[in-house]
Amino acid sequence: MRNLSIDILKIILAFFVVFLHMHLLRDSYPELSFVLVNGVFRMAVPTFLIITGYYFYYVDNTDKLKKWLVRTFSLYVIWSIVYLPFWKEEDTWMNILFGYHHLWYLIGTFFSGIILFFIRKKSVSLLVTLILLLSSLGYGMQSLGNFHYFKNETDSIINLFPSYRNFLLVCFPFLTIGYLINRLNLDTKYKPSLITVLAVVGLVVLESFLNYKMISPNENIDLLFSLLIACPLVFMYCKNISVMVDTKILASLSTAIYLVHPLLMKWILGRYLPYETIIFIILLLVSSFILVFLNRKLKYLL
Repeated sequence: MRNLSIDILKIILAFFVVFLHMHLLRDSYPELSFVLVNGVFRMAVPTFLIITGYYFYYVDNTDKLKKWLVRTFSLYVIWSIVYLPFWKEEDTWMNILFGYHHLWYLIGTFFSGIILFFIRKKSVSLLVTLILLLSSLGYGMQSLGNFHYFKNETDSIINLFPSYRNFLLVCFPFLTIGYLINRLNLDTKYKPSLITVLAVVGLVVLESFLNYKMISPNENIDLLFSLLIACPLVFMYCKNISVMVDTKILASLSTAIYLVHPLLMKWILGRYLPYETIIFIILLLVSSFILVFLNRKLKYLL
């Protein structure tokens, strides 16, 4: 049995990623677009990682770890091959090591899962320290890049996404947060209210608005400190809305949306077709449902 509320949350998060990559409202409402794209929508990947980390708690022996790693790495390899025509001639080695475009999430989860497995029994204080230390390091590197503190080749290196958005500085902290929520039973001990959730999402909005005023609107902001508070509370709120179902179709659908949307964006968006955004969303849903049903025959597709 699955919790329907978590699967619905994953669908919402998948569309957050889609809208983020579309730079929603960038031309018509640039300030609102910045707050959404570099704020609210940035909650998607950390929350996905927290969900993954929560269930990673049950990966408690090497056999389960091997199965988990095979599934994650197979997914990464299959979709890297799908996107091969788009990345084989641009930064090939970087794309192989860190993942092409949105696929960085999969390879990042793979490596951070290995680290978490071998230190999962360490003290809570150590794990929390690592979460805060690594998140702060990633945030600091991003800030140095956004403010262009260095004026030479170092600035170019720091502003590369893999420099601060990688398995160690992003995936590991949020994966570990999810793991600790389960290990400490925080989702049953603390049940945040809707008002609390709206308040912490408001913190994300506030931080992104301040970034808009302080940093160039042309900069991308992946990491926000408020995500360390907002994403766990959003997850726990939804986790406590228990509606059990006996199907994983929505969970698979969210994965399909996440994996296939850049492909459709390249084919459809930017061609100035009438109602192209509506056409894109419809085709995205149709193709995602097709992938869900194909996955029943072809394992590791989703």
